[in-house]
Amino acid sequence: MRLTGVHLLLTYQCTFECDHCFVWGSPRQTGTMTLQTVRRILREAESLGTVEWVYFEGGEPLLFHPVLVQAVDEAVETGFRVGLVSNAYWATSPEDAELWLGPLAGKVADLTLSSDQYHSDERLSQQARDARAAAEKLTMPVGICSIAGPEAGARGVTGQLPHGEIAVMFRGRAAETLAPRAPRRPWTELRECPHEELAEPDRVHVDPFGYVHLCQGISLGNVLEESLREICNRYDPATHPITGPLLNGGPAELARRYDREPGPGDTFADACHLCDSTRRGLRARFPEVLTPDQMYGVPEGQ
Repeated sequence: MRLTGVHLLLTYQCTFECDHCFVWGSPRQTGTMTLQTVRRILREAESLGTVEWVYFEGGEPLLFHPVLVQAVDEAVETGFRVGLVSNAYWATSPEDAELWLGPLAGKVADLTLSSDQYHSDERLSQQARDARAAAEKLTMPVGICSIAGPEAGARGVTGQLPHGEIAVMFRGRAAETLAPRAPRRPWTELRECPHEELAEPDRVHVDPFGYVHLCQGISLGNVLEESLREICNRYDPATHPITGPLLNGGPAELARRYDREPGPGDTFADACHLCDSTRRGLRARFPEVLTPDQMYGVPEGQ
């Protein structure tokens, strides 16, 4: 595995509880990365010698602004290009947004603002407008990420969606809240993973507990227990209990391999929906891989 990107999920907490969220972000979520953990991951990423980008995501990473600022500083000093994803809740005015973004100016090379009707009453919220204006004033590269409604979920080609929108992937909370509203397909047709490079991944997500995710909820190991290099070197996509079947025949094969086949007439919104559903039924069998609870919307203590 030759990684060029490491994405740090700084926290599972968020000011919103969006229906499309991969990681079940909400004000009630638990798990926030300490600065000590950030530093450890940065050292591990640097030791690989191939990582170019470090992204800070969540949840909402700007909930922990001082830690984020220090983490970005240290990532830049280490030699990484830095990206940041935020819902812009903090942009209560253009002037205030500048205060939030000011310490990151000249350091963040890619700011992505999440804004759509899952976040507000309009696709481009006032907060996103103010945050974008502040970023542009600070000459910080900025873009908007807008997720289309679930009714468009079966459209795999960007050109079929409204300009500037991307389709829902029905995993995480979206598998529960949005899939019932989406067009459906027979489960037997879902024979490939269309979104992740399972055979030769070039990026991973690391969550606040140290779990290294190939895809949200599929852990390859824990960077607080072993090195990122060891985790990368050990990964064998063909023999991995989850990615092996996925590479061999997509979510349909994952379901067949472990006797989790849906009924003959069962349908799903997309491959992620079937994969998410199947993995939930396999968590007891593969607890070290299909983890942590936060990625599966399981409340703490249950």
